Amino acid sequence: MTPSQREVRVSERLEGRKLWFVGIGGAGLSAYAQLARAWGATVGGWDRLETPYLAPLAGEQIEISAEPVVPDGWEAIVSSAYPAVRGKRRSELLAELAGLQRSIVVAGSHGKGTTAAMIAYVLLETGNDPAWLIGAPVPQLGGNAGAGEGWLVIEGDESDRTVFRLPAEIAVITNVELDHHSEFASLAELEDEFDGWAARALHAVRDAPPYEGELAVPGEHNRLNAGAALAALELAGVARAEAEQALARFGGTGRRFEVSAAGGVTIVDDYAHHPAELAATIAAAREAFPGRRLRVLFQPHLVSRTRHLAGELGAALSGADDIVVTDVYAAREVPEAGVSGKLVVDALSDRGRLVAWIPDLETASAYLARRAGAGDVVLVAGAGDVDRVPAMLRAELDGRRR
Repeated sequence: MTPSQREVRVSERLEGRKLWFVGIGGAGLSAYAQLARAWGATVGGWDRLETPYLAPLAGEQIEISAEPVVPDGWEAIVSSAYPAVRGKRRSELLAELAGLQRSIVVAGSHGKGTTAAMIAYVLLETGNDPAWLIGAPVPQLGGNAGAGEGWLVIEGDESDRTVFRLPAEIAVITNVELDHHSEFASLAELEDEFDGWAARALHAVRDAPPYEGELAVPGEHNRLNAGAALAALELAGVARAEAEQALARFGGTGRRFEVSAAGGVTIVDDYAHHPAELAATIAAAREAFPGRRLRVLFQPHLVSRTRHLAGELGAALSGADDIVVTDVYAAREVPEAGVSGKLVVDALSDRGRLVAWIPDLETASAYLARRAGAGDVVLVAGAGDVDRVPAMLRAELDGRRR
């Protein structure tokens, strides 16, 4: 950030810009729109559906329709989900935002959202007035975006190489595994990208040891997230003891081990969609609820990931007592003949496990609600529209009690 950029008032940084976000209902672009508005821009956007992420943007011009809309006179900012729409890619705007304030950028295959949220929460709790852009709701922060004048904490996404364009004073890499097979030809290519990005940062946090102190969120993966967060916070000037005290109160982010209950059944909603994340989340559930029966409903995410990692997904899911697999949520990818959730079921069958293959979410939820008994834990996992299932389960389980 240059001296001239520091001299511009925060609320005037983007003054005079009219930014139209194509895909504004998503976790990422909704956050960018909130920060851009706080920095002086006029914002609006389009999406196919109303989503909870639009609530903070109530009163802005939002178009909901089947096909993308970009009105005349607006600068289009386009989600990677809509490559055919003309306009500035989201990575371009995010790089611009990151260059306007001292930035801590958190990247990696797993844990980046939780680690970024931990950093932002501790900065807020210790009076450091952060801004943040995180791809999930963070209840203790009040949302997925904030516009303080201290450090800007960003969750960086490698799926479309966005993060590698971001300037970072402090770069945090949680871990590196090949997760986006349609974007990267090999793990070596992905590692090279991360290495080059980290080398361009003033400071880099990699391979931080797990934190063994008190945490409110369970699991070894969260101890690793906390270790990385604390290392970054020290570089940002927060005393270790002060950071640890605040971090112990961090309660997690939306859809990251989000716990509710109905009908005597505990429901855990989690974004886990890669084998390593699934294994870690199942282990965390065993840690948090020892001795209880663990049932899992899993929706595979992306055609390419399912094709390449069906065996590994099956191995990760085998740690549960009862398993339901639905069909693939293709997201931005085109469905492919022969690639469905049945590949994961077959992988589990090869391991001697009897698994329920129920392609649609409604039927899968009803099936699991019938099977779940008092004291059971039901883990709902995946990165697609499986986030609708916990509400379905609660309604079915509460209805069963009447």
